[in-house]
Amino acid sequence: MEKFTKITAITVPLDRVNVDTDAIIPKQFLKSIKRSGFGPNLFDEWRYLDHGEPGMDNSRRAVNPDFVLNKARYAGAQILLARDNFGCGSSREHAPWALEDFGIRVIIAPSFADIFYNNCFKNGILPIILAESIVDQLFQAVESTEGAQLTVDLEQQKILSDDSLSEKIEISFELDQFRRHCLLEGLDEIALTLEHSDDISAYENKQKEITPWLF
Repeated sequence: MEKFTKITAITVPLDRVNVDTDAIIPKQFLKSIKRSGFGPNLFDEWRYLDHGEPGMDNSRRAVNPDFVLNKARYAGAQILLARDNFGCGSSREHAPWALEDFGIRVIIAPSFADIFYNNCFKNGILPIILAESIVDQLFQAVESTEGAQLTVDLEQQKILSDDSLSEKIEISFELDQFRRHCLLEGLDEIALTLEHSDDISAYENKQKEITPWLF
């Protein structure tokens, strides 16, 4: 998993509540268990004007010009602003896979669905929970200034504005320190286990002596 320390990037505002995982990555794209290749179909039903299916050439599909991710001013966005209950619905891990594959590294919202929230940390995405009034402030700042960027500093646990915004933004956020450590070090559950590989090997060798017939 890629380490996360600090990112400065375009922020895209998705002004919808209760965005469920089927909207994030529709069910017809769940046939693959690879973590890559889902980005082109992120928010498929909202990004395109036709019905998407696996294997389609997305470059030939008509895009929805009104959908925020299709607007040129938000091209290359890596921070997503969202509303209440983001990631609700089914527990598919393909949802954070699609977001990460698209390039999203941070999601800021007043609340997240629990399973989606946990899956984000397992896939190198930082979900930040802020009060609705503060999220409103960020929406207003991002929407009012084209090209505005935010900096998310995980080490300092702060969100900062760049010089393009007339009003300086400096927001602190809370985060479980174990999850913070895992993101900073790029540790998923497998990598965490492998940190104890010497202890695991010692245990296996001891078991071979105690119960050799099992091996």
